[in-house]
Amino acid sequence: MTDTIKHHLTDDILMAYSAGTLPEAFNLMVASHISLCDVCRAQAESFDAVGGELLDTSKSAHTSMTADSLAATFALIDAHPSETITMKARPKGVLPSPLQDYVGGDLESVKWRAIGLGVKQAVLPTSSDASARLLFIPAGAAMPDHGHEGIEMTMVLQGAFQDEDDYFACGDVEFADSDLHHTPIADIHTDCICLAVTDAPLKFKGIIPRIAQRFIGI
Repeated sequence: MTDTIKHHLTDDILMAYSAGTLPEAFNLMVASHISLCDVCRAQAESFDAVGGELLDTSKSAHTSMTADSLAATFALIDAHPSETITMKARPKGVLPSPLQDYVGGDLESVKWRAIGLGVKQAVLPTSSDASARLLFIPAGAAMPDHGHEGIEMTMVLQGAFQDEDDYFACGDVEFADSDLHHTPIADIHTDCICLAVTDAPLKFKGIIPRIAQRFIGI
């Protein structure tokens, strides 16, 4: 898979993932991509190693522990479960392992909801600071022309799409912010399935998509 991936995650995103500062939806995006991409997985592991070294060198400042320190630590862990998504070996099917964990299986387990013109979506349960959804776009179909209030990351899981920026095939990730206004169009040969994560609503140009936005939440 790595040999065919042309659009990778940025170092900023990978460092934030390693530091544990990304929203859950973006963690899911990173975990899904690095389960397919050897290049980004190696980079993420290098940031993990740097972080571990920094922790080791910071141990010079010691704090004495009380008798109930261990119990208090476990209580904090139980009260604030981690949102970091671990990367497992790639299973059979279209969805990477981190996504299969959220869906409860592969594509046959996805609860699609039609949103018009043959396009379907499935919103995934993540924390409220960002959203994650699977998108099904029929071959040759176009998503509505839109811009971005915040950040949108889209990874292709099946098929491909093209917009004004570039061509994105399986495993590729497109990073979009307020500077990008585009109209993604699925490749004519295969239905396109993507994982899309956003930290703010999209900015649709047409009146009909803007009305529909109230109901589909994208």
